[in-house]
Amino acid sequence: MAAAVCAAMLALGTVACQEARLNPQPTASLSDKVVFSTPARVAQQNNNLYSYVKTGGFLGGRVQVYGDIRANDFLNRTSNGVTGLLVWNHTLTEASQNDVVNTWGFGYAAINQINVFLDGLDANASNFVAPAFPANFAATANNYRGEARLLRALSYYTLLQLYARPYADGNGSKPGLPLRLKAEVDDTNNNLARSTVAEVYTQILKDLDFAEQNLPLTYPTGTSPVSRAHRNTAIALKTRVYLSMGRYADVITEANKLVPAAAPFVAPSGVPHALSASVAAVFAPPQETAESILSFPFTAQDAPGTQNQLAFYFLPTSLGGNGEYSLNGGAGGILTNPGFVATDARRTALVATVGTESFLKKYPTGSPNPFTDRAPVIRYAEVLLNLAEARVRTANAVDPQALALLNAVRGRSNPAGVYSAASFAAASDLAEAILLERRIEFLGEGLRNTNIMRLNATIPGKGSVPAIPNTSTNYVWPIPSTELAVNTLMTRN
Repeated sequence: MAAAVCAAMLALGTVACQEARLNPQPTASLSDKVVFSTPARVAQQNNNLYSYVKTGGFLGGRVQVYGDIRANDFLNRTSNGVTGLLVWNHTLTEASQNDVVNTWGFGYAAINQINVFLDGLDANASNFVAPAFPANFAATANNYRGEARLLRALSYYTLLQLYARPYADGNGSKPGLPLRLKAEVDDTNNNLARSTVAEVYTQILKDLDFAEQNLPLTYPTGTSPVSRAHRNTAIALKTRVYLSMGRYADVITEANKLVPAAAPFVAPSGVPHALSASVAAVFAPPQETAESILSFPFTAQDAPGTQNQLAFYFLPTSLGGNGEYSLNGGAGGILTNPGFVATDARRTALVATVGTESFLKKYPTGSPNPFTDRAPVIRYAEVLLNLAEARVRTANAVDPQALALLNAVRGRSNPAGVYSAASFAAASDLAEAILLERRIEFLGEGLRNTNIMRLNATIPGKGSVPAIPNTSTNYVWPIPSTELAVNTLMTRN
């Protein structure tokens, strides 16, 4: 089975297919009847899905870096084509370039492994009976299906942000991605046309709805709810997905499940997510606060790889990183924005100044190498700001709850900078303040590009790198040559 899946993944554009990762059993020739034969083996298959999604070339580091360096808050210092230079300066225009090919390949490798697991669960469901399996294993299997489908939704959402036009451009009618929902164990189904952006989002939401209904509320002591998806993870991700689609009423519906109408803002059921008292605490080891909804863990034995580690990119060499990118202190950069004051805790605690340059130090764990910082996916702070923005855009007014949510995030790090209703002459001013707060709060967490493109806005320039308007061919990445070579129904961007 593993050899066939490996061949299929290579056809899908995977740059390095490792048989041991496709099949966690020591013998690659074991059939699905064996790898689904005991509860422990099924659990192992389920846990293995996370390793595909959190691989360093995908959501274990690279994607978060790409999501920030496309915009104007970071400056490239090393001119290293291996560490995102072409992403940063928007010269990623060839279908054969490594960043284009590798991100697609790792994303679809994760999707296919998830599909292999889901098909295996269904094929072996009749075998999940006593005495080999406990009486309640059907419910456990549905928990696993929920985790798998959440990870599939996250993978498709991530790829959409790079390889497809935003939903706002044509209300989702533009070409999206090949929507592969069944395991590919050979090259029979390589030819698959692109679904529209709207169709891919529909599947993402279908997966997340299923996940919400089938994931556990939380996990027993000893299993981190930050490392594994639970019900609130699915809800939180739905607020991001609906925001990306401009479906603001749906953002409100989902966020209301996690956010009370008034402070203190603590999720009322499931994992009791809440803002940490200190933003620095969120990124201090072990990085498992109630604010963190989902982030991927690493250890020295399970690291994302040297040139994938977030600290490798953002930390200066004096702190053990490689100083690939400094923070932009020039015109339009984050450090010169008047909303990011010098006394803000996100500046005093999470920014390091070395000589005349400043660097992000959110990710220092394990210095100098290997870095074992968690790769962030979503935090409760984002859910609060998603709800705030959705309320403003729906009401087209300076909404009191939106103001309270914005101030909860801003006031934690900048108490003197909280806003009053009189701070905003119009709803659009409050919306802009929320966008700025996102930019400051999630600096280096990979959300900047999405927050620009979901509004179909221009990607700002920096230094000698020009801005990229939404009409530019550089606005989205090209479809990789590996996909075009094996999928005759695939079309180029």
